[in-house]
Amino acid sequence: MDSRCSSIDSRFTGSRGITSINPSTPVSVRVESYEGVEKKCISDVRRTFCLFVTFDLLFITLLWIIELNASGGVRVQLEKEVLHYDYHASFFDIFVLAVFRFAALILAYAICKLRHWWAVAITTTVTCAFLIVKVILSKLLSQGAFGYLLPIISFVLAWIETWLLDFKVLPQEAEDENRYQSFVNAAEHAALIGPGPVSDGQFYSPPESLADSDEELDDKHEPEKGLIQNLT
Repeated sequence: MDSRCSSIDSRFTGSRGITSINPSTPVSVRVESYEGVEKKCISDVRRTFCLFVTFDLLFITLLWIIELNASGGVRVQLEKEVLHYDYHASFFDIFVLAVFRFAALILAYAICKLRHWWAVAITTTVTCAFLIVKVILSKLLSQGAFGYLLPIISFVLAWIETWLLDFKVLPQEAEDENRYQSFVNAAEHAALIGPGPVSDGQFYSPPESLADSDEELDDKHEPEKGLIQNLT
């Protein structure tokens, strides 16, 4: 079910802790309700992850614009950092790195709905390697607070994305997938068993009344009484 949104949201499950099947609702109806929900949306935890990836890009962009404005004007600094790019002094590559993370992660986990950690592992590895090399070789640390701020924040955001996916998104979706599979198995099991045998308790015969029993007993003894009277 890789192409499916595999999370049961609160409208269907009621709560995360409930895993038992409600016997009052047909299993097939619950399975159809689950499939209808999952075709319309992605899971809540995956949506949160995608929102955080968007926040990553917007936050780095905002910090870079503030840095451009604080260094002598946005237009002048754009020409200096973009058109006359210098690896040792420009923050433009950190912004491009944020764009790379955003594009790769949204494509992998929002559009393609991957269920594996390899995409975020690639983005985090590329981010960490690039930032470590840049901090060692460049002159960013001599350019004031932004020389420290942008690399550190980019590094932290990349690792938060990895943590969110590996410890929140994938385990939660795997749990919801197991819950869904239990519904499917229960539906198949119920279809194979079919309706159960009729129990004896479904039929009830009222006990005979005492008056009826006495009348039948008197009817049985009437011939015997007549025979005794004839003999005497």
